[in-house]
Amino acid sequence: MERALARVDLGAVRANCARLRAELGRAELCAVVKADGYGHGAVACAEAALAGGATRLAVATAAEARGLREAGIGAPLLALGALSAAELDVALAAGAEVSVWREGFLRLVAERARARGAPARVHVKLDSGMGRLGNPDPGEVLALARACAADPDLELAGVWTHFATADEPGADEGYFDLQLQRFDAVAAAVKAEFPAAIAHAANSAAVFRDRRSHHDMARCGVAVYGLDPFQVDPAERGLAPALSLRSYLADVKRFPAGQSAGYGRTWRAPRETWVGVVPIGYGDGVRRALGNRAEALVGGRRRPLVGTVSMDNVTVDLGPETEARPGDEVVLIGRQGEEEVRAEEWARILGTINYEVTCGITARVPRRPA
Repeated sequence: MERALARVDLGAVRANCARLRAELGRAELCAVVKADGYGHGAVACAEAALAGGATRLAVATAAEARGLREAGIGAPLLALGALSAAELDVALAAGAEVSVWREGFLRLVAERARARGAPARVHVKLDSGMGRLGNPDPGEVLALARACAADPDLELAGVWTHFATADEPGADEGYFDLQLQRFDAVAAAVKAEFPAAIAHAANSAAVFRDRRSHHDMARCGVAVYGLDPFQVDPAERGLAPALSLRSYLADVKRFPAGQSAGYGRTWRAPRETWVGVVPIGYGDGVRRALGNRAEALVGGRRRPLVGTVSMDNVTVDLGPETEARPGDEVVLIGRQGEEEVRAEEWARILGTINYEVTCGITARVPRRPA
């Protein structure tokens, strides 16, 4: 038995992409596989997403693009993030399409593409209100699209934006609608002159929130992996979580009342009980703040994580009577029997989002197909 293991259900990834395709109708699905597929494994999940109906992929960095190409994945690929000159060369060598929002970078892309002897495909980005990357001036976005289309070393592939509050329906005071209106105007102007350019704005939350946001393509990340974009229950969206995090009981010991477990003695047995020691900890992504707050599954039942989570171990209160034995499986995230602990549950405890949970599962935890 492995000390810590993340099982990834690639069938769930395929099914989630099929679910998204059904929601999108005629729009294309671009599966976002940045950050090692949100902690699930980029290459395997990219293949599964394409099998499930995605026609394009997206990453954040040039190195991520190179990694997919080295694995033999040939689907259209967009690098969403900012690129230095050196990173631009890596992205173009990988055949990735790149994002542009400033004239100086557009010139650099043209120069590097000319040196390579192959046009670069470019997506011009509008900052419609996210306040991060992108050009907030609609006129400049259109001018960049025109400059790109006029340059023989460039191809205008698309125009795009990103929503700030798509995952907060009812609480964003109309900001989502405002961003959508701003983008719709720019996309219409660009496509009026360059109808082959694709317009894309929707993330996973926007796909389910408002069909007006679908445009020609949606870029979906969390939903591909069966994580709920609204941080509630993925089943409400017809999505199936793909990742489970598992370990085992390395020891089971009897605790008298008052015996403590872990650093700082943050938990002491309130009565005589059995305690299991699980060889997984914050070095694997089980955050320290989960101690005395989260639960794990042992024998198909929820058992509280007690004491301070350490780098390599956590302890579980198994109760006054238990049939658990050393070697038994422990599920930290996922299903065991009729019970399930979801990433959304950890996220609520930690005051964060479900995909920070999965991205936080560290590299020392192997990923294996379920």
